[in-house]
Amino acid sequence: MQERTSLEDSLSGIGKVEQELEDDIGMIELGEAEGDAGVVAEAEAALKNLKKEVARRELEALLSGEADRFDSYLEVHAGAGGTESQDWAQMLLRMYTRWADTHGFKVEVLEESEGEEAGIKSATIQVSGHNAYGWLKTEAGVHRLVRISPFDSNARRHTSFSSVQVFPVIDDSIKIDIKEADVRVDTMRSGGAGGQHVNKTESAVRLTHIPTGVAVVCQAGRSQHKNRAQAWDMLRARLYEIELKKREEKAAADQAAKTDIGWGHQIRSYVLQPYQMVKDLRTGVQTSDTSGVLGGDLDDFMAATLAQRAFGTTGADIEDVD
Repeated sequence: MQERTSLEDSLSGIGKVEQELEDDIGMIELGEAEGDAGVVAEAEAALKNLKKEVARRELEALLSGEADRFDSYLEVHAGAGGTESQDWAQMLLRMYTRWADTHGFKVEVLEESEGEEAGIKSATIQVSGHNAYGWLKTEAGVHRLVRISPFDSNARRHTSFSSVQVFPVIDDSIKIDIKEADVRVDTMRSGGAGGQHVNKTESAVRLTHIPTGVAVVCQAGRSQHKNRAQAWDMLRARLYEIELKKREEKAAADQAAKTDIGWGHQIRSYVLQPYQMVKDLRTGVQTSDTSGVLGGDLDDFMAATLAQRAFGTTGADIEDVD
């Protein structure tokens, strides 16, 4: 049914584009015949929007990876730097949540570890929607922020790092066998708000896959049984994502970007002071609309990275911004 829905969406999208193209051309011809410049201008604007829609559909056609059509887990981890990095991690989490909302995706918070003073140490969300993993996989890596620190009484510039990890939510069609003896199960009290039940019972579950060192935490549900089941799904998804990465040529670079949250590994820089600029260091795409990007306007960056992967172009020798 998922494959059928995906195919129907693609076919109906093509039909819609063809119909709108025909209608817009007809409106231009009618406006020119009647000398109505307003109708012509309106139809030309509609054609420009249609061109963007065609470009988006073309990129979606590139999402042909084995797991691209699946929902996605997205993890945000603060780097070294205490409150600064933890606040930056929360900004990133908000950015991806708003991106998902804009595209009609459903977002569920599975785990969130709050910082001591502000922000978050880490968080895991599940983004559900068509091709969610295909789009979000382009965001995995280290993200760098440069700004005047709101936590520095001397108003100095600070550089902060946080990492983003993305892996697919796999369905029953993909079998991942995990030996229970290879997994350590820990229970703990859930942190943050949630009432007395959550804070007094050990409902949160952490699973650690000993051979690989992969660990997942789920504390979204009030029931330990529900959290345990969700954590097992997350662990299977993480191990599946590792197998997918092994098949990609850039597996080593991707893993390095995930493990070292600091200089030399960032995929994108966000500069808020003394000027405003967001620059992707893989593709060279940049914009001065920092508020738009932090508000979830990420499509240009995602599209460029998808095109780069599909057509084999390289982003070598792209200079970072100060």
